[in-house]
This record gives sequence, structure tokens and C-alpha cells, in this order.
Amino acid sequence: MNLVLQGPQASFDTLEGLAALAKPSRETRLGDHALRCEDVPFSAQLKDRVDAAAFEAGVDACFIEAGRTLRDFGLVAMDMDSTLITIECIDEIADMQGLKPQVAEITEAAMRGELDFAASLTRRVALLEGLAASSLERVYDERLRISMGGEAMLKAVQAAGLKTLLVSGGFTFFTERLQQRLSLDVAHANVLEVADGKLTGRVLGGIVDAEEKMRTVQRVCAQYGLEPRQAIVMGDGANDLKMMGIAGLSVAFRAKPVVRAQAALALNFSGLDGLLTVLQ
Repeated sequence: MNLVLQGPQASFDTLEGLAALAKPSRETRLGDHALRCEDVPFSAQLKDRVDAAAFEAGVDACFIEAGRTLRDFGLVAMDMDSTLITIECIDEIADMQGLKPQVAEITEAAMRGELDFAASLTRRVALLEGLAASSLERVYDERLRISMGGEAMLKAVQAAGLKTLLVSGGFTFFTERLQQRLSLDVAHANVLEVADGKLTGRVLGGIVDAEEKMRTVQRVCAQYGLEPRQAIVMGDGANDLKMMGIAGLSVAFRAKPVVRAQAALALNFSGLDGLLTVLQ
């Protein structure tokens, strides 16, 4: 196994100190803030020890099979809220109603896996009834930001020939705009019902929950003649775990503890383009 250590603020001395814990056969410097440790004698105990020390030092420690590169994959699938973008759109929409604390509390519990996602989304959307649909445009224009390294990561994977999928428990209003802006191949999300220029408090059609996210990854893989093991899946919440579980490489980005624990890679400090460093 290889171990890639990286952190935007990490000194090389810090990386070297963490590398010493892994006792690699060789080390390759990947830049001012990244180091690859090669031929590491991997064990679960070593991973736990390195992960804990790295987290304390503000460093991402990613164990990965030697030789894996972007060429091993054909699809990158991403969650939207708090993964590709920095916000939870529904929380910011709710802020327009003066209801952000109430909605954000439900969102946070759902992302930790403490609530049924579909039921929690139905509860949150119901609170938006009567809000002017123009508020969605304000959220997109004023508050939505791409996560650190997101655009660089997408340009690199697209240049390498990988397909891109944005699959979200959020809303098509945002995914469709991001799909066009970032030249993504496929986007799938929930549809907010609008009547007379206002939100009705309902979602049209089925809800994009954990099962539907997983099915979407499977469908898009089949569409492009790929196996799920050829997919990289990135997410942050409990509703991403099922689609991450079928992927060839799962990446937890700024994720809840339950997601970090189950993902192959965790990017807690690096940007989304930290994926590129791991797969060099």
C-alpha cells in the first residue's frame, strides 16, 4: 500500500514526522504540502494510528493501493450540498423564511444518519411553503460557492476522459445550473413544486434518497458501459453511504464521522483536488 499525506497548511517537517509512523520503503515528494509513502506495511492498527496523528496535525492521510491512477476510472460521481458546493441549499432557502435554525437542525441530524432522509426532506420542504420562487435565484447568486479545489478537480478528470455525475438530495434548480456551468455530463436531484411564483412546500415525484443515489450511479455507469468499480464517488453525509459503498473508490469530503469511517479516502483539510494528488 501507499500512503499519501497532504495538507494545505502542512509543513514538510510535519509530513515527514507522520511518514515515519508508517515506516515506508520509499518517499516521494509531491509538492510543498504533499508526500507519498511507498510500500507501507499496512494494517488496521497502523491506519488508526496514522489517521489520528494526521487529523491532529491538520493533514489528510490517504492509504491507497500502489499504482492506482485516474486512468483506472471512468466516472466521478459527486454529492452537491457540502461536497461540490460549500452550502446546504435548503438551509439557505429556509433563511429567506427566517427558518434557517429549525431547518438546519433537521438537515444536520439527517446527514449524521439519525433521521430518515426522505421523511426529513419532506418536513423541511413543507416549511418553505409560500416562499417566493425568486428566493432560489438569490441563494444561487449570493450564497452558493464551489468547494475549494472543485473546479480544478473537475477540469482534470474531464481532461482525463472521465464522465461526471452530480447526484443530489437537493434540488434541480441548483444542479441544472451547476451542470451547465461546470460542463457536467449528468445531474439528478429533487424537483421543488412551484405554483403562482411560490413554493408549495412539496417535492414533485420520488425523492432522491440514499437508495436512489445508489441506483443513479448504477444507471449512469451502465449508460456509459462502466462497472460501478470504475466509479469514484464523493460525498459527506449518511445519505451518500450507499452510493459510496458500490464505488471503486469512495471519498469522504469534509464529512460526518460515520462517513469518514466507511470511506476509502477522507479529505478533511485538502480541497476536492486532493483526489488528484492521491491518484498521481
